[in-house]
Amino acid sequence: MSMSGFCDANFIERPKRNRSTADHDVRLSLHPNDAGHPPANPGEQVTSKQADYDVIGRGYNQIRRPDPRIAARIDQALAGARSVVNIGAGAGSYEPRDREVTAVEPSALMIAQRPQGAAPVTQARAESLPFANDSFDAAMAILTVHHWADVGAGLSEMCRIARSRVVILTLDAAVTLRTWIVRDYFPEAGEIDLRELPTIQSLTKRLPGARVEVLAAPRKCRDGFTIALWDRPELLLDPDIRRCSSVWHHMSAKATESGLQRLRADLKSGRWDEKYGYLRNERELDIGLRLVMADTLRTPSAAAA
Repeated sequence: MSMSGFCDANFIERPKRNRSTADHDVRLSLHPNDAGHPPANPGEQVTSKQADYDVIGRGYNQIRRPDPRIAARIDQALAGARSVVNIGAGAGSYEPRDREVTAVEPSALMIAQRPQGAAPVTQARAESLPFANDSFDAAMAILTVHHWADVGAGLSEMCRIARSRVVILTLDAAVTLRTWIVRDYFPEAGEIDLRELPTIQSLTKRLPGARVEVLAAPRKCRDGFTIALWDRPELLLDPDIRRCSSVWHHMSAKATESGLQRLRADLKSGRWDEKYGYLRNERELDIGLRLVMADTLRTPSAAAA
């Protein structure tokens, strides 16, 4: 897992000239809110491992949009697959447009946000997929395995229905906890990641022969999940953006507000830019995104035999 060429998530502090937040293009949502507002719907916390996207998915498709640079790498990983099943498909982000895709999503709210013309969707959970063995060339799961009630069962199901390849995009908590977002402002988020995210080792153990690649997060990533905002700290103050990442629904209100107050103060004083302002100009950063790929190497003829 070479990380050469990537800016490292340990974030060495580099002095930079102090700039006001007005100097930065921090847009993500088409409808940005006043950054000083408290978290949206703070009482709607998700307490179980299975994230309830019928609660946190409102406006999801406006914030969690596919980034073309990430999408291109996923597409490369699916090379050669004509039929693909997308597990935990949500609103349809990262579904390839040039392949026969079937989506699987448990949340009715997320299904309702799928755009017109999106792939057909089946409402089901990863742990019990309603498809016959070897139904698809490949199975993909993008930033979703940490929501599964039983990761092992979900991976087994992916391998069962994919005759050629399994592709998973996830986060390595060992890396995310070193980011400035977690380390300096929201350490409770790191504790949640360590608890909820399956380790890369646990995934590869269940996927023999799996390959793991670092996928650097691009600057101004269009997909507004929390750690992807590494270069735009102001966006973390937007409650609508926070609502679309599950970690905020697991965090305590006290930890959330404490971190927001510190971040707001550091942005106002210029302290954040003194320490981390150089990140605004980095092309990409290793924030822990990992692409896990495993070949199942079964052909339709072999499966029939």
